[in-house]
This record gives sequence, C-alpha cells and structure tokens, in this order.
Amino acid sequence: MPPVWKWLLLSAVAAVLVEPGRAQQSSPENAPKPAVSPLTRDEIKAAAAVDSLTVPTPGEFFKAIDKTGKPNWVSQYRPPPPINGVNRAQMALNLGTLIADGFIAVEAQDGQQVKNIGRDVLALAKKLSVSDSVLARGKSITQFAEDGSWDQLNEELEATQNEVKKALQDNRDTDLITLVSIGGWIRGTQVVTGLLAESYSPETARLLRQPALVSYLRGKLTQLPSRLRQDKVVVQVDSGIQNIAKLVSFPADHVPTADEVKNLNEAATKLTKEISTGE
Repeated sequence: MPPVWKWLLLSAVAAVLVEPGRAQQSSPENAPKPAVSPLTRDEIKAAAAVDSLTVPTPGEFFKAIDKTGKPNWVSQYRPPPPINGVNRAQMALNLGTLIADGFIAVEAQDGQQVKNIGRDVLALAKKLSVSDSVLARGKSITQFAEDGSWDQLNEELEATQNEVKKALQDNRDTDLITLVSIGGWIRGTQVVTGLLAESYSPETARLLRQPALVSYLRGKLTQLPSRLRQDKVVVQVDSGIQNIAKLVSFPADHVPTADEVKNLNEAATKLTKEISTGE
C-alpha cells in the first residue's frame, strides 16, 4: 500500500508540508527556479501549529491515484466557484476547493487551467486579505505552468496553501484555516470517488473506509466559534459530513461496491456544490 493511502485509515495524520529547498534539490539544473523561496522551517512550524486539521494536501492523494493507472483528470474539472457575494466562511471553504482544483489541473498537465485557477485563488485570497502572501507564489505558478514543470507546480501549490494558512494566522483568522482545510478535503473526496466511479477498482475502493478521519473533521467543526458554526454554509458542511460519515464507516472486511462508491461521490459532489453556491 502506498504510504499516502494510509491517511485514509488513521484518526490523525501528519500534515504534508513542503520541505525547505526541496524544489531546488529535486529539479534538474536547467529547470526554472521559483520566483520566491520555500517557507522557512520556522514558518512551516508556525503554520502547522495553527492548522487545527492535520490532513494532507489533495496533491498527495491525487499522486497516489495517478499511480494506479491513467485517470481522466479532465473529467473532474468544474466551473470556478463565485468570487463575489459570499461571506468569509464560504470564501475560506471555496479557497480550499480551488487549491484542490489546482492539483487536478497539475495532474492533467494542463498549463492553461493551472493559470486560470491560480488567478481565482489570488482573487479569493484578496477577499480574505491574504493576497500579499500568495502573490509571489502566483507568479511562480504561472511560470512553472508555462514551462510544464509539473513537479515544481505541485510543490508551489503546497507552499501556497501553507502561505494562506500562515497569513490567516497573522490576521488572527485562525478559525478560517479549519474551513480551508475542510474545503480541500471535500473537493478531494469528490474527485477521487468520481475517478473510482469511472474506473472501479475493489482494492482502491476498500481504502475509502475512513470513519475516524471524518469524525475528526466533524470534531474540528464543533470547536469553531458559534458565529461560524451558525453560518448557513458551515451548517450545510456539518450536515454533509455527517452523511459522508455513514458512507465511509463500513466494516474493515467490507469492499465497497461500485454503487456505494457512486453514492459517496454524489454526497461529496452535493456538498461541494453547496459550498460553491451557498444553496
């Protein structure tokens, strides 16, 4: 079993954070260099300390799926979520889903889609007053997309997510970090189950069992301030995660059928749409 898949079976998993200098170490000498350097170790520790959710980035999950065959990543594209007319809770959730969209575009090796999503991420980040922190990352993402540097793009997206979390911490918006992480997890679940529904694999479907992780996510929602817990979209997210919990809490020796995978995908798709539209 690939190590990344183990996050589906653990109650608390370590956050996947970019290691300083990793992009430079793994890149060929003639590869383009990022416009900004990776986060320092102190900055990473600070981001990890306030990230109440220890879930890995969607990119790590998607990499594991990519090794099982040739997924049709383009089939998982969607229209971009709205940027205007939403409150901060919904914006944070949508930002998490958008970062997941970026990883999908990287897996599809679609440079134009990466740049489009990068612009949307920056627009939402501006609404959350964290755009200064991710602006330089956006320039690096555009550069790597134009050059087709897919490994470096994965690392820049991971770094962008961490920059957002650190900026939210600096702005005393640490509660929104929880929502960014949950948004990414929900969108990632939608994509993975969508790919499994297209090309069913019993071995892979078995790994969808994750009752402890879903319980952990719900626990973090209950720790939010009452003003956020009562937000319409957050209430929908909590209800949706309760529904998902029923679908991923099957016995350890059970192999989900193709219909059960489809049901889980429909639940995650419905919840992603509610986050996007607020309806």
